[in-house]
This record gives sequence, C-alpha cells and structure tokens, in this order.
Amino acid sequence: MKWKVPLSLRFLVWLVLNLAMLALVFGVVIQTEFRVDSLLAVAAGDRVQKVSEVLFGELGSRPQAEWGTTLARFSEAYGVRFSLLDDHGETLAGPVLELPAEVQERFRSPRGGPRRDGPPSGPGDFGGGGRRFSPGPLRGFIRAGSPPSYWAALPAPMAMSGGGPIRPGRLVIQSPTLTSGGLFFDPRPWWMAGGAVLLLSVLWWIPFIGSITRSLGQMTAATEAIAEGRFNVALNDRRGDELGRLGGAINRMSRRLEGFVTGQKRFLGDIAHELCSPLARMEMALGVLDRRAEGTQREYVADLREDVHHMSGLVNELLSFSKAGLKGREIPLDRVNLSEVVAGVVAREANEHPAVEVRIPAPLTVMAETELLGRALGNLLRNALRYAGTAGPVVLEAREEGTVAVVTVRDQGPGVPEEALARLGEPFFRPDPARARESGGTGLGLAIVRTCVEACRGTLVFRNRKPSGFEAELRLAVAR
Repeated sequence: MKWKVPLSLRFLVWLVLNLAMLALVFGVVIQTEFRVDSLLAVAAGDRVQKVSEVLFGELGSRPQAEWGTTLARFSEAYGVRFSLLDDHGETLAGPVLELPAEVQERFRSPRGGPRRDGPPSGPGDFGGGGRRFSPGPLRGFIRAGSPPSYWAALPAPMAMSGGGPIRPGRLVIQSPTLTSGGLFFDPRPWWMAGGAVLLLSVLWWIPFIGSITRSLGQMTAATEAIAEGRFNVALNDRRGDELGRLGGAINRMSRRLEGFVTGQKRFLGDIAHELCSPLARMEMALGVLDRRAEGTQREYVADLREDVHHMSGLVNELLSFSKAGLKGREIPLDRVNLSEVVAGVVAREANEHPAVEVRIPAPLTVMAETELLGRALGNLLRNALRYAGTAGPVVLEAREEGTVAVVTVRDQGPGVPEEALARLGEPFFRPDPARARESGGTGLGLAIVRTCVEACRGTLVFRNRKPSGFEAELRLAVAR
C-alpha cells in the first residue's frame, strides 16, 4: 500500500531535516575545530563558581568534622560528587575519588600563597584562622577515566582547625554524565533555543508553503472537475511563477475542451434533429407498404420496419443526450420532491413491476430539474429491470447525509466487469461487446444518466455489489 503524504507535510519534514543536518554539521565542527572541554568550562564556570561559593560559605561556618556531611548533602542535591583534597591529593572531606592521571596532571595546584580578602571571622573562614577565603576560578573541565566521567576542579586554600599555615587545596567535582543536576551543562536553554528556532522557521515557511499547496489544491480540484465534465473552472493565473503559468494553461485547456464537447453535442443534436423527419416519413411509408404487401413480402417489410424503429430510437436518444448536455449550464434548479419524481418514474417504467421496491422518505427535497432527474432515474430503473429484473428486487432508496441526498438504484444481477466500471457513462460504450440489438441498447442510456445528473449539479458513481449486484449512486444537494 502506497502512503499518501500531503505536500505541506513533506515541506515541513524537509525543513526539520535541514535544520537537524545544520545542527549536526555545527556539532561536528565544534568537536573537530575547538576543545569541547574548554567551551563547556566557559559555559559551566559561572554555575560551578556560584555553587562553590555557597558550599565554601557553609564549610567555613562549620567545624572540620562536619565537612563530609555538608559535601554529601551538596552531592545529593546536584547529582555529582564533591570532594575536598589537599595539595598532595589526600582526601580531607567527602568521598575518596580515584583521579585519572590526566585529571591529576590537568588540575595540579599551583604553588604560591593563598588568596586573601575580606574581614576576619566571616563565612568561609576555614578552621577559624582569622582569614577569609573564597574559591578560585574553575581550573578546567575534562572527560577522563573508565568508564568516562566529567571532572572539574577549583583551587581551595585552607587553614586547618587550630591554626597553622595556609595550605593550598582543591575542590574536585565528578559527574557520571554531562547533564547531571545541570551543574556542568544544562540542556534546557539549548532545547528552548532550538525549539524557538524551529518554531520561527516553521512560521517563516508556512506562508510560502501554504501558497504553493493552496494553488496545487485548487489545480487538483479544477482538473478533477474537468475530468468529470465540468469545465466552468477559473484558476488564479496572475502569479508570476510556474504555478501561475500552469493555472493559465489549465484555464485555456478547460475553455478549449468545453468548446469541443459543446460543439460535439450540438453536432449530434443537429444530426439527430435532421434525421427525425426522414425517419418519420420512412415509418409512414413502411406502414402503407405493409398494408399492400402480400405473402413473403410482409416478412421483409417487418424486418425493415424493425430496423427503422431501432434507428428512430437511437436518434431519439442522441437528441436527448445532446439536449441534456447543452442545457446543463443554462437550466435553473428548483426544489424537487424526490418521492414524487420516483413515483412517476416507477409508474412509467416499471408498470407496477413486483420486483421494484421504493424506500424514499416522503419529505426529502433536492435541488434539481424535474425532467432531467426523472429521465436519469428512468434510465437507471429501465436498465436494472432489463438486465437483473429476474434476479431479485430492484431497490430505489434515498437517505440524507448532511447537505447531500444520496439516491441509489441497486439490483441483484450479475453486475458488470470490474474493468468496465470506469468507462460506464461514456457515449456508445457497452460493458459487453457481444450485446446485440435484442439484448442491449445503443450505449447511450448511462451517458444520458450522467449528463442529466451533472446538469442537476450532482455526481454519479457506479459500483458492483458483493456478492452480486450492481448499484448506481446519485448525490444531489438537499433543498433547505
């Protein structure tokens, strides 16, 4: 089964794929041309620095024995591991971390004096030594170890309880993932920025895509109408692009086709009209000849009268077909009670045939032309009785679906070959080529039905029924 994907959806999917490709290319360039850890260090520096200042402030207000508890609480809150190490890598507080060699080399503490600022006895005074310390800047960001983890470190000059010299140290942070707790990397702003870019791109492209798909939809509807024989289409041909040229070409094609079809129907009508008079005279002459004929001559005259009668029927159907086609755009539609039209058709065509069932709601009214609608239903009923009248009841049924009245004429006969369904309604087309004059008509009956229905601004569909039978469905506008 082939999926039908609207063109607008394809445009939007293509746009999203384009943006995704650009994002991928950007990521590859960043990976190959820049140090990702340096970029992340810049992005994470402010967040780590602020959290470290809060942590150092709390450590400075507590005795050294409670540092481990404080570090554990911060570790649980941010989903990472905080550990306080001295200059020799000994763990002073927090979990014992096995630093990979590249981490030790990268985060080696510089020699030199501690950073001092602020008045004595404030938050961050480690061990109460009378000096106030604050964490140094983030010294780097690295991914190392097996399995890989993300590491960061800040200088942490410390004075132990009881006084003594200031010793350099490090606050080491380990995270199993880049986004744990959002401390190193918070993806939410990136997702929001990406969503905003995607939304703006879609909003930017929607007018352009909408104008294209709207024009294509109008052209599709116009060509479908032309295929059904409705040539009164008018597309916008003022666009200055290929779609405008295509719309103009469709307009010109519909006008040419309308001229050809109208001329053909007028030509058929003129021929049929001109043939009516000589055929009538021939029938009168054959009647006189029949009265004067003797013996075997009467058989020849009877055959000739049958041929003339058949020609007369063909001419009459041609005349009806051409008139219905030519009047289609000119006739006004009136409110027609469907049950009354069907009752007249059944009385005329079925002559109280027991195999005809009528199921038409009495108040159902449609917009149509009474004569044309009656002719269409009469031809359908006549065909059903001719080819399936002995197989079961022929049912005329109608129902209302919103603003549309659906009228069906169905039988329980053998139906028609599936490959012939698409051609039913074409002039002079017969589903069974072997049909002779006695078993089939002229091939204009269903063509007249289609022309009459289209003249009433309706649609006509033929289908086979399961397990057997044939159905013709008319759709007409409901008169409100």
